[in-house]
Amino acid sequence: MATRYWMVSLPVQSPSSNLWSQLQDSISKQSFDTPLYRFNVPNLRVGTLDSLLSLADDLLKANAFVESVTHKIRRQIDELERSSGVDAGSLTVDGVPIDSYLTRFVWDEAKYPTMSPLKEIVDGIHSFVAKVEDDLKVRVAEYNNVRSQLNAINRKQSGSLAVRDLSNLVKPEDVVTSEHLVTLLAVVSKFSQKDWLSSYETLTEYVVPRSSKKLYEDNEYALYTVTLFSRVADDYRLKARERGYQIRDFEHDPETQESRKQELEKLTRDQESMRSALLQWCYSSYGEVFSSWMHFCAVRVFSESILRYGLPPNFLSCVLAPSLKSEKKVRSILERHCTAGNSAHWKAEDEVGAMAGLAGDAEAQPYVSFTINLV
Repeated sequence: MATRYWMVSLPVQSPSSNLWSQLQDSISKQSFDTPLYRFNVPNLRVGTLDSLLSLADDLLKANAFVESVTHKIRRQIDELERSSGVDAGSLTVDGVPIDSYLTRFVWDEAKYPTMSPLKEIVDGIHSFVAKVEDDLKVRVAEYNNVRSQLNAINRKQSGSLAVRDLSNLVKPEDVVTSEHLVTLLAVVSKFSQKDWLSSYETLTEYVVPRSSKKLYEDNEYALYTVTLFSRVADDYRLKARERGYQIRDFEHDPETQESRKQELEKLTRDQESMRSALLQWCYSSYGEVFSSWMHFCAVRVFSESILRYGLPPNFLSCVLAPSLKSEKKVRSILERHCTAGNSAHWKAEDEVGAMAGLAGDAEAQPYVSFTINLV
């Protein structure tokens, strides 16, 4: 699948000239690696010249918006698929691959009546895409909220001993709790373990000798217990902090542990359910927005062709996918099929600049041309 297409229109000089066949013949002989497709634009309602000129001012900005939302949904699909370790599925419009939809485009008369004013069609597309974008923001925010909660819990489960949940590391028999005694949990740097073992008994009075036991060790820290009289616990915390040891608060509570486990399981289920629902919505919405974008491109090529070639509408619109090395050759072919005399507006330099602005090309061309980037 090509990812970048040119949409162009060329003026038809007379009904008897078979411009399409001539263009096909030229491309096949001189740039055989460039796919060429006819892009069928219906006879839309032209309106007044003033309305066309006014619409032309909005077309570029509106196209940029519709295109950006299309790509935003696609990036979201890629991110969701990546997070599940699955390759992204094919993007379609009503079951048709997007490149095939573009190259075999058929105007949807039921959705966009050709007798509607062009501005009405463009505004309708813009409003629909804006609503999809708003919906996307809400759905992604809800999904990210659940994902953030789950990530926070997972960090506590698998982070360093300085922050992680200790409930699955400490057993009931590791902790002494009585009327006078309490067991504290100390997080000690891996490189300070000898210092801890030689000093923990003397940080304060009333520490039970040889009561420190290592429960766990990660890449940065080790977790030790120390048992002492309850009345010196606060002072011990202070002295330990002064020596660079962190005393972690901990209370062995089976009910709390079970509640946390259930919360983790629920968030995991919610995340997967929301990811699946969001992904399905993105695939569906992408097809709808892409279809709207292609109808927008049809309006754009129609209106720009009228402004460039005049009335009545008599032009050939097509889609090409040249490689980078073939671009100059294809431009040359298109220009030969569209001499300056073919365009009523291809005269003064200021008009050339205006038409180039309409087409959105970096360089002015004697025909309507703009680029469609699928990714």
